Amino acid sequence: MRCAPSHRRRNITIDLGGSSLAALIASTGSADDESGGSMDELALLLSNLDVRVAGRVIQRRSAPDPATFIGGGKALEVAGFARSVGVGLLVVDGALTPTQRSNLKKICGLEVWDRTFTIMKIFERRANTSEARLQVELAMLRYEIPSLKGLGRQMSRLGGGIGTRGPGETEFERHRRKLERRIKRIERILGEVRGRRERRRQRRSRDGSRTVSLVGYTNSGKSSLLRALSGDLGIVSEDRLFSTLDTVTRRVEDRGGRGFLLSDTVGFIRRLPPELVAAFRATLEEVSNADLLLLVLDAASPEPMASFEIVMDTLRDIGADEIPRLVVLNKMDIAHEESVFVSAGLSGLGEESVPVSALTGQGLRELVCATSDKLFEMGKR
Repeated sequence: MRCAPSHRRRNITIDLGGSSLAALIASTGSADDESGGSMDELALLLSNLDVRVAGRVIQRRSAPDPATFIGGGKALEVAGFARSVGVGLLVVDGALTPTQRSNLKKICGLEVWDRTFTIMKIFERRANTSEARLQVELAMLRYEIPSLKGLGRQMSRLGGGIGTRGPGETEFERHRRKLERRIKRIERILGEVRGRRERRRQRRSRDGSRTVSLVGYTNSGKSSLLRALSGDLGIVSEDRLFSTLDTVTRRVEDRGGRGFLLSDTVGFIRRLPPELVAAFRATLEEVSNADLLLLVLDAASPEPMASFEIVMDTLRDIGADEIPRLVVLNKMDIAHEESVFVSAGLSGLGEESVPVSALTGQGLRELVCATSDKLFEMGKR
């Protein structure tokens, strides 16, 4: 279906075409955000939840409004536009406080999400194993607890009865205790997972195994690369965000018989929620304990260097930025000519890069050799 022309009023753009499941997205960023950057990324995140962005709200402020994030006047304007086009969801490109979320719901009469919740919803949809589901649930619970006080009077009612701490306990306190018990239980289970992974890493170290982790912006082709390098056609590779939430490890052999273990892990994104980073600690430790990182960039991306900086920021957050690495410029079969400038830019930063295509096999032999040589130089034989 072709979209109807957009209608503009002040800093709100409304697209009247498309599906019925639609949202307005709001930012307090600069004018540039209206055409790209973080808001485009948020729109992509929502598309992975089958939510169409019907409009963008840009409220230029030096800092978010503490009461409503976008300001009371802009919130009223959003409410009017939402009613006129039948949009029922507002998604803010930032992290909302419980007060901001509650106030926006009251003023706009809309369901309100923030960037953190949107990313968590995608993780929730992608979680297929028991470990991934537990990690996502843990992140959701940690995210939910601070929001309890914003749920209204029903959380302030006094309660009593079996399982409570007497008639003076509020619904808020009772629900919070329930969530905290569940958090402790999940943390205990995931702690056991971390222990098993640590023992497995120790065995690999004793056996002299060399470990390499694929890291990169989500949907940069890490799973496709692991599939191509290992020859395991059973590895799922899909063109969507966060298709891999669990660690997948396979052995890769080079021509000299100097094999290494290659792991694929969860992809990174701009402002990855700290709740998810904490919950996926056991998975991300595969990265921070690797001997070498292969930092995968989508060479066909409009802004590969921006993706590089996002990945580096995340590596710094998890304490893995000092691990030796090679940059892999993937998707060279469809890359623009500008990719040569990306390679030059990386070289200027002291980064060694290898151009490849996981789809066609271009450069894969050179990548395996470069990886083995790097490990050999590091003394990991």
